[in-house]
Amino acid sequence: MKSIFENKWGVMGLATLCTLLWGSAFPVLKIGFSELQIAAGDTSAQIVFAGIRFLLAGLIILGFLLMKNPQQVKVKKEQIPILVVFGISQTAVQYYFFYVGLSKVSGMQGSILNSSGIFLAIILAHFFYQNDKLNWQKSIGILVGFAGIIVANWGQELQFQFHITGEGFMILAGVTTAITTIMTKQLAIGIHPITLTGWQLTIGAIVLLIIGVPQLSQGAIVFTPFGWGLILYAALLSAVAFTLWTAILKYNKAGEISIYNFLTPLFGATLSAFFIPGEKFNLFILAALALVTFGIIIVNYRGKREAVFTKETAVHHGVGK
Repeated sequence: MKSIFENKWGVMGLATLCTLLWGSAFPVLKIGFSELQIAAGDTSAQIVFAGIRFLLAGLIILGFLLMKNPQQVKVKKEQIPILVVFGISQTAVQYYFFYVGLSKVSGMQGSILNSSGIFLAIILAHFFYQNDKLNWQKSIGILVGFAGIIVANWGQELQFQFHITGEGFMILAGVTTAITTIMTKQLAIGIHPITLTGWQLTIGAIVLLIIGVPQLSQGAIVFTPFGWGLILYAALLSAVAFTLWTAILKYNKAGEISIYNFLTPLFGATLSAFFIPGEKFNLFILAALALVTFGIIIVNYRGKREAVFTKETAVHHGVGK
């Protein structure tokens, strides 16, 4: 009898659940900024918020590994520098841009902007891997996807607007995602994906807290029971979604599973419109969602190639969002 991770409907349900959890991060974080009374311009408070969340997420993952297989938590001495590099790049740097950027754009915009990392990773793969060159299918998908990102950010009020620390930082978070996707395949050889993520989240979170806490002004973050609940949920969604996604990839081809990534911006925008006061769907957001969704589907359609979204790299897409 096949396990749920090998059953067609089980895989579909679990992959959808993972993208639903990742998509829910956008309204949860936006509501969290408001509940914790974090000002849009208070970078220190934003990165402390991120640091607390990812420290909890990293410890949850490492704790899970300790209970399941204590040996899996251990890493070789020569792997420690790699974990530090990923902790700084894939957690500290990426989520510095992500949290600061998200505080200045809507949840719907953020969920669409964040998808830029998928398309940028495919472009970078063209230059790094001989067996993963751009073709007409990928090129069309990338153009359609970026058209959606443009519509989401500059089309809503029929005027061109771009803020470096808002839309710009969200795109930079996508750039960081794309770069670390390539780095993972190059550097993370011999490190189990769950082990890598548990340590990189923990290390990156500590870096964020070391930078943010000393600069934190009094009253910059007002912790409430609901606020702590949001932080805990955000930490759990990263840990749970990542663990499930890794398990799915263990039994299925990454090229077939990565197509579900189109659901993340869809869920992110929908949940933002539903839960965040003042955010509503309009023609431009709907058009942007359609373009980004089709773009992701096109680049992954019947994608039996596993160059970018290998079992080692695909699991990192969306982690921690």
